[in-house]
Order: sequence, then C-alpha cells, then structure tokens
Amino acid sequence: MSALEWFAHKSLGGGIYWIQERFYESGNRANIWLVRGSQRDVVIDAGLGLRSLPDYLQAAGLLAPAPGAGAEAGGGGRRPLLAVATHVHFDHSGGLHQFEEVAVHSAEAGALLRGDNYEAVTWLSDSEVVRPPRPGWRARHFRVPPVRPTRILQEGDVISLGDRQLTVMHMPGHSRGSICLHDKDRKILFSGDVVYDGSMIDWLPYSRISDYVATCQRLIELVDRGLVEKVLPGHFNTFGAERLYRLASNYISQAGVCHRVSTCAMRSIASVALRITNSRATS
Repeated sequence: MSALEWFAHKSLGGGIYWIQERFYESGNRANIWLVRGSQRDVVIDAGLGLRSLPDYLQAAGLLAPAPGAGAEAGGGGRRPLLAVATHVHFDHSGGLHQFEEVAVHSAEAGALLRGDNYEAVTWLSDSEVVRPPRPGWRARHFRVPPVRPTRILQEGDVISLGDRQLTVMHMPGHSRGSICLHDKDRKILFSGDVVYDGSMIDWLPYSRISDYVATCQRLIELVDRGLVEKVLPGHFNTFGAERLYRLASNYISQAGVCHRVSTCAMRSIASVALRITNSRATS
C-alpha cells in the first residue's frame, strides 16, 4: 500500500491541513496537523508511522517550495519541515523517525531517544488496522523506534514559521511531557491529548491528576482571557472556546477522592498490561 492510499487530508484554510491514517480504525487514531508558514512548515504529531508521512506530504503537494526556489527545485528546494510531538504516546510518535527534524518536550525526550514503548503506551491490535500496510504485517511487532530529537522544547519556547509563531505550553497530566502549541495571533490551540472532545485519560503510567487539574485551570484561563477561539485536538473533531471551557471545568469538578481511587486502579492495571505486552514483543 502506498502512502497516498494510507493517508487522507483536508484543508482547514489558513495554511492548516488535517491529516489522518485512513485504515487505522480506532479511537486511538490521532489527528496529524500540517501547519504551513512562510519560512518553515510544521507537522504536529506523526501517527503510527506504518507508511511514510513525508512521502505523503510530498506526493499530495502539501509541501510548498522554499521562497524563491520554484517548483522545479524539487525536494532540495522545500521549506524546512519540523515534526513536533505533543507527547510520545505511540499513536502520535510512531512516525517521528521519518523526519530529519524532531522536537519534543524535555520531560519525554529521554523516552523518545530510548524508544521506550512502556512510556509510549504502545498498544496496537490487528483488528484496528483494517488494511495491513504490507503483506505479513502484524500488530504485535509494532514498536515506536528510537528517535534522537533535534530540538528539546520547554515552556514558553516559540516555534517560528516565519509569518506565524507557535508558543509551547507545557501541559502535563495526560503524560508528563504533554504540550499544547498556541497560535496567539489566530487564537488557535493545537492541544494534542491534553484536551479533546471526549473523556480525558489520566490513568496511564505517567499520568498525574494533580498536574491535570493545574493544566485544566490554565485552559480555563486561556478562555477567560479570550486567547483561544478554536481547538485543533489530538483526536476527534475540532471545537471552540465554550466547549474547551466546559471540558476543562468538568475535569476539575470530577477530580475528587473517588476519581483518584478509580484512576489509581486503572493505572495499575494498565501498567501491568503494558509491561507484559512489551516484554512479549521483545522476547
């Protein structure tokens, strides 16, 4: 199967493209965002990596040439392309190794460098991949390859695309290195798995409820200050400021004692299951 078959995209306007892996039919299927700038393009998250995302971007005509290069310049004339991981979970980080430039928050840089599939919570089944990427492929062999980040991100860092700037917001809770990217001028928030229109997951091995509550308080503050009008999340559909406020405030209100106890139980179960799965794959 070619990369052109594996992916699909649509334009949201303003140099933003929404990309998905067509044959990964799962609630874990991550949104991939391409943001084009005048000097640099950025891919936010990279999917599973079962087919080449850079090849798709090139074949689909989504990568414009560098200023003054012209279409005849080919690959060498393209604008620089940076892949940014909102966090290292497998559904977002599996394709990072396909890119020359990769950025991740410092809290998860070591896990990405090691190819730590426990922290990447790698959990993929054959039934979720409805068309195997190649003959003989099996989900049990899937792993996130080690990747050496070329840029380590911190709170407040700015990724410049030339005509637009994306500010890094460290928003732990779902994972310890989760980030959002905030386009302040356009009031757009690329939220990764920090928040999407569904249940917020805080029971994975490196999740932390107290961090998530603080993160949700920051999200509410963004809405109160009128700094976000559109959220482009890591899963499911886009939504607006009102929905962002409700999702964040609902999480805070539910993060009581009962929630903490159930989360602790779920984390223990998930941790054991992930260790067993990863030990079988490497044996």
